[in-house]
Amino acid sequence: MIIAIIPARGGSKRIPGKNTKNFLGKPIISYSIEAAIRSGLFDEVMVSTDSKDIANTAREYGASIPFLRSEKNSDDFATTVDVLIEVINEYEKQDKVFEYICCIYPTAPLVTIEKLCTAYSLLKQYDADALVPVIPFSYPPLRGIVIENDLLKMKWPENTMIRSQDLEIMYHDSGQFYFIRTNSCLSEKTLFCKRTIPMVLSELEVQDIDNDSDWAMAEMKYKLLTNQR
Repeated sequence: MIIAIIPARGGSKRIPGKNTKNFLGKPIISYSIEAAIRSGLFDEVMVSTDSKDIANTAREYGASIPFLRSEKNSDDFATTVDVLIEVINEYEKQDKVFEYICCIYPTAPLVTIEKLCTAYSLLKQYDADALVPVIPFSYPPLRGIVIENDLLKMKWPENTMIRSQDLEIMYHDSGQFYFIRTNSCLSEKTLFCKRTIPMVLSELEVQDIDNDSDWAMAEMKYKLLTNQR
């Protein structure tokens, strides 16, 4: 049994109404819901939210809302893992147990059916505890510069004369989705379990959305990836 959990708290401050804001004609959360449902991977696709408006929108696109998120896990300090554990515990009260969790963020319109299916296949192939989609940093962090006393300084001076292409490639979380073995999530209480494997994505496939410029960039990337005009 596999569950897709889409954590969508209300009250976004940087982009008001972010989780249901119109993204190229549909609420942005609908893209995550529809990718999960159409993938055919999941026995349950649910949205964890404290907002009745988000819940209503999610139901319109086929997601399950068996309960609203608790007040404790609806503040600014609750982590994604806190939300996942709460959901799993609530389902266990209904005698529903899931072997795997796929946490899909509600503002990840670049998530596709193919990505989800590939991720699950890799997770099973390597018998891993978790899979995290990652992307290489566009510029090597090891060549990072900091400001100290109004002056520029290399964070790691030993890398000053090393060519950027010779430095170790570093990656960051794509911020789209996570596949996790439920038992590992419950025991380790993290999205990055001890045996976590990567799925490397390209820069075109990923866009963090924290402001209006990010939103416009995500729409541009979506159009490029789907050949829309």
